[in-house]
Amino acid sequence: MGFLDRYAAQILGLVRIVSGLAFLEHGTSKLLNFPPGHTVELMSRSGAAGVIELVGGTLIILGLYSRTAAFIASGEMAFAYFLAHNPRSFFPTQNGGDAAILFCFIFLYLAAAGPGAFAMNKK
Repeated sequence: MGFLDRYAAQILGLVRIVSGLAFLEHGTSKLLNFPPGHTVELMSRSGAAGVIELVGGTLIILGLYSRTAAFIASGEMAFAYFLAHNPRSFFPTQNGGDAAILFCFIFLYLAAAGPGAFAMNKK
């Protein structure tokens, strides 16, 4: 779609911001119970995931060291899929791992492509 080529940096920036917001929401739900959901013990595997989601999501949204944050977030989502979702079933629609797979590959792409437009820095 050639007509969107000139907006590639802005679209990448929007994908980064929206993905970061969705990721941040997982962290705030786990650690701050906002929105109300499943809170976890801070000193647990899920608590560590919540910290990565809270800090990583914020950095990704801001575009501040977003490549590094996105790479770490991508790894966390790969671990989440294989440790929490995959043992329930091989199929993502049955094991609840759809979001983990999508986050993993979106963040891996952001780590490679960079933050796009609207970023505080290009790292």
